[in-house]
Amino acid sequence: MSSGLLISGGMDSVALAFWKRPQFGYTVDYGQLAAEGEIRAASSVCQILSIQHRIIKVNCRSIGLGDMAGTPPSAQSPVSEWWPFRNQLIITLAGAGAIADGISELMIGSIRTDGAHCDGRPEFFRRISSAMEFQEGNICVTTPAIHLNAVELIKTSAIPFEILAWSHSCHVSNFACGICRGCTKHAETMSQLGYGDY
Repeated sequence: MSSGLLISGGMDSVALAFWKRPQFGYTVDYGQLAAEGEIRAASSVCQILSIQHRIIKVNCRSIGLGDMAGTPPSAQSPVSEWWPFRNQLIITLAGAGAIADGISELMIGSIRTDGAHCDGRPEFFRRISSAMEFQEGNICVTTPAIHLNAVELIKTSAIPFEILAWSHSCHVSNFACGICRGCTKHAETMSQLGYGDY
Protein backbone atom coordinates (compact mmCIF):
# COMPACT_ATOMS: atom_id res chain seq x y z
CA MET A 1 0.00 0.00 0.00
CA SER A 2 1.11 3.56 -0.71
CA SER A 3 1.35 6.71 1.37
CA GLY A 4 -0.03 10.10 0.44
CA LEU A 5 0.36 13.64 1.73
CA LEU A 6 -2.15 16.45 1.71
CA ILE A 7 0.17 19.13 0.30
CA SER A 8 -1.08 22.70 0.28
CA GLY A 9 2.25 24.09 -0.88
CA GLY A 10 2.73 25.87 2.46
CA MET A 11 5.91 25.63 4.52
CA ASP A 12 4.67 22.85 6.79
CA SER A 13 3.41 20.49 4.09
CA VAL A 14 6.44 21.17 1.87
CA ALA A 15 8.82 20.36 4.74
CA LEU A 16 6.83 17.21 5.51
CA ALA A 17 7.00 16.17 1.84
CA PHE A 18 10.79 16.46 1.90
CA TRP A 19 11.02 14.61 5.23
CA LYS A 20 8.62 11.72 4.58
CA ARG A 21 8.76 11.37 0.76
CA PRO A 22 5.26 9.94 0.17
CA GLN A 23 4.43 8.29 -3.13
CA PHE A 24 1.55 10.70 -3.76
CA GLY A 25 0.81 14.34 -3.02
CA TYR A 26 -2.77 15.67 -3.03
CA THR A 27 -3.58 19.35 -3.39
CA VAL A 28 -7.22 20.34 -2.96
CA ASP A 29 -8.63 23.39 -4.73
CA TYR A 30 -11.79 23.84 -2.68
CA GLY A 31 -12.38 27.42 -3.79
CA GLN A 32 -9.82 29.16 -1.55
CA LEU A 33 -8.48 32.48 -2.83
CA ALA A 34 -4.87 31.24 -2.98
CA ALA A 35 -5.61 27.95 -4.78
CA GLU A 36 -3.55 28.77 -7.87
CA GLY A 37 -0.51 29.76 -5.79
CA GLU A 38 -0.84 26.64 -3.62
CA ILE A 39 -1.08 24.38 -6.67
CA ARG A 40 1.94 26.06 -8.29
CA ALA A 41 4.07 25.59 -5.16
CA ALA A 42 2.91 22.02 -4.47
CA SER A 43 3.40 20.98 -8.10
CA SER A 44 6.95 22.36 -8.16
CA VAL A 45 7.92 20.60 -4.94
CA CYS A 46 6.34 17.30 -5.98
CA GLN A 47 8.20 17.44 -9.28
CA ILE A 48 11.53 18.13 -7.55
CA LEU A 49 10.95 15.23 -5.12
CA SER A 50 9.52 12.80 -7.72
CA ILE A 51 6.19 12.61 -5.88
CA GLN A 52 3.16 11.85 -8.04
CA HIS A 53 0.96 14.93 -7.74
CA ARG A 54 -2.83 14.89 -7.90
CA ILE A 55 -4.97 18.04 -7.96
CA ILE A 56 -8.54 17.69 -6.70
CA LYS A 57 -10.92 20.52 -7.61
CA VAL A 58 -14.27 20.92 -5.85
CA ASN A 59 -15.46 24.53 -5.54
CA CYS A 60 -16.81 25.06 -2.03
CA ARG A 61 -16.36 28.86 -1.96
CA SER A 62 -20.08 29.41 -1.36
CA ILE A 63 -19.79 27.80 2.09
CA GLY A 64 -16.44 29.36 3.01
CA LEU A 65 -15.83 32.05 5.61
CA GLY A 66 -12.84 34.15 6.61
CA ASP A 67 -9.62 35.23 4.92
CA MET A 68 -9.30 32.17 2.68
CA ALA A 69 -12.77 32.69 1.23
CA GLY A 70 -12.53 36.47 1.04
CA THR A 71 -15.40 37.02 3.47
CA PRO A 72 -15.68 38.35 7.00
CA PRO A 73 -15.01 35.71 9.66
CA SER A 74 -17.83 34.15 11.65
CA ALA A 75 -18.48 35.14 15.25
CA GLN A 76 -17.35 31.57 16.03
CA SER A 77 -14.00 31.99 14.20
CA PRO A 78 -11.02 31.38 16.51
CA VAL A 79 -8.68 33.03 13.94
CA SER A 80 -9.38 35.19 10.89
CA GLU A 81 -8.51 32.50 8.34
CA TRP A 82 -10.85 29.90 9.90
CA TRP A 83 -13.01 28.17 7.28
CA PRO A 84 -15.72 26.02 8.90
CA PHE A 85 -14.76 22.33 9.01
CA ARG A 86 -11.94 23.00 6.53
CA ASN A 87 -9.62 20.18 7.58
CA GLN A 88 -12.50 17.73 7.66
CA LEU A 89 -13.54 18.91 4.19
CA ILE A 90 -10.14 18.69 2.52
CA ILE A 91 -9.17 15.41 4.23
CA THR A 92 -12.42 13.88 2.98
CA LEU A 93 -11.90 15.18 -0.57
CA ALA A 94 -8.25 14.10 -0.67
CA GLY A 95 -9.16 10.70 0.75
CA ALA A 96 -11.89 10.21 -1.84
CA GLY A 97 -9.47 11.14 -4.61
CA ALA A 98 -6.76 8.91 -3.17
CA ILE A 99 -8.85 5.73 -3.17
CA ALA A 100 -7.89 5.01 -6.78
CA ASP A 101 -4.20 5.21 -5.83
CA GLY A 102 -4.60 2.54 -3.16
CA ILE A 103 -3.10 4.60 -0.36
CA SER A 104 -3.31 3.30 3.19
CA GLU A 105 -1.93 6.42 4.92
CA LEU A 106 -2.80 10.08 4.32
CA MET A 107 -0.33 12.38 6.05
CA ILE A 108 -1.33 15.89 7.10
CA GLY A 109 1.20 18.67 7.75
CA SER A 110 -0.40 19.99 10.92
CA ILE A 111 1.94 21.21 13.63
CA ARG A 112 1.66 21.94 17.35
CA THR A 113 0.72 25.60 16.91
CA ASP A 114 -2.30 24.69 14.73
CA GLY A 115 -4.14 23.90 17.96
CA ALA A 116 -5.57 27.44 17.95
CA HIS A 117 -8.57 25.84 16.23
CA CYS A 118 -10.20 22.50 17.06
CA ASP A 119 -9.48 20.86 13.70
CA GLY A 120 -5.75 21.38 14.18
CA ARG A 121 -5.54 19.38 17.41
CA PRO A 122 -4.35 15.78 17.90
CA GLU A 123 -7.76 14.66 19.15
CA PHE A 124 -9.41 15.88 15.93
CA PHE A 125 -6.99 13.89 13.80
CA ARG A 126 -7.48 10.77 15.93
CA ARG A 127 -11.23 11.05 15.43
CA ILE A 128 -11.14 11.70 11.70
CA SER A 129 -8.64 8.89 11.21
CA SER A 130 -11.00 6.57 13.06
CA ALA A 131 -13.88 7.64 10.78
CA MET A 132 -11.78 7.16 7.61
CA GLU A 133 -10.45 3.77 8.75
CA PHE A 134 -13.96 2.60 9.62
CA GLN A 135 -15.15 3.10 6.05
CA GLU A 136 -14.38 1.26 2.84
CA GLY A 137 -10.93 2.31 1.69
CA ASN A 138 -9.55 2.03 5.21
CA ILE A 139 -7.33 5.13 5.04
CA CYS A 140 -5.38 6.06 8.16
CA VAL A 141 -4.83 9.80 8.75
CA THR A 142 -1.50 10.67 10.38
CA THR A 143 0.19 13.86 11.55
CA PRO A 144 3.94 13.14 11.81
CA ALA A 145 4.79 16.73 12.84
CA ILE A 146 1.95 17.45 15.30
CA HIS A 147 4.45 17.66 18.20
CA LEU A 148 6.65 20.23 16.41
CA ASN A 149 6.35 23.93 15.60
CA ALA A 150 7.19 25.24 12.12
CA VAL A 151 10.87 25.92 12.83
CA GLU A 152 11.33 22.52 14.48
CA LEU A 153 9.63 20.76 11.55
CA ILE A 154 11.81 22.49 8.98
CA LYS A 155 14.97 21.68 10.94
CA THR A 156 13.88 18.07 11.49
CA SER A 157 13.06 17.63 7.81
CA ALA A 158 16.47 19.03 6.74
CA ILE A 159 14.76 20.58 3.72
CA PRO A 160 17.20 22.80 1.81
CA PHE A 161 16.36 26.46 1.43
CA GLU A 162 16.06 26.23 -2.36
CA ILE A 163 13.13 23.80 -2.00
CA LEU A 164 11.55 25.53 1.02
CA ALA A 165 11.61 28.77 -0.97
CA TRP A 166 9.01 27.29 -3.36
CA SER A 167 6.42 27.24 -0.56
CA HIS A 168 3.35 29.47 -0.73
CA SER A 169 1.79 30.49 2.59
CA CYS A 170 -0.44 33.42 1.64
CA HIS A 171 -4.10 32.99 2.60
CA VAL A 172 -5.57 35.62 0.30
CA SER A 173 -3.61 35.73 -2.95
CA ASN A 174 -1.76 33.61 -5.50
CA PHE A 175 1.33 35.70 -4.74
CA ALA A 176 2.44 36.68 -1.24
CA CYS A 177 0.50 39.70 0.03
CA GLY A 178 2.97 40.13 2.91
CA ILE A 179 0.34 41.05 5.51
CA CYS A 180 -2.06 38.13 6.06
CA ARG A 181 -1.54 35.69 8.93
CA GLY A 182 -0.05 33.11 6.54
CA CYS A 183 2.52 35.55 5.17
CA THR A 184 3.33 36.81 8.66
CA LYS A 185 3.98 33.25 9.90
CA HIS A 186 6.10 32.57 6.80
CA ALA A 187 8.25 35.67 7.38
CA GLU A 188 8.64 35.00 11.10
CA THR A 189 9.62 31.37 10.48
CA MET A 190 12.18 32.33 7.83
CA SER A 191 13.63 34.93 10.19
CA GLN A 192 13.90 32.39 13.04
CA LEU A 193 15.69 30.05 10.65
CA GLY A 194 18.20 32.77 9.90
CA TYR A 195 17.10 33.49 6.34
CA GLY A 196 16.10 37.09 7.08
CA ASP A 197 14.91 38.96 3.99
CA TYR A 198 15.41 35.99 1.68
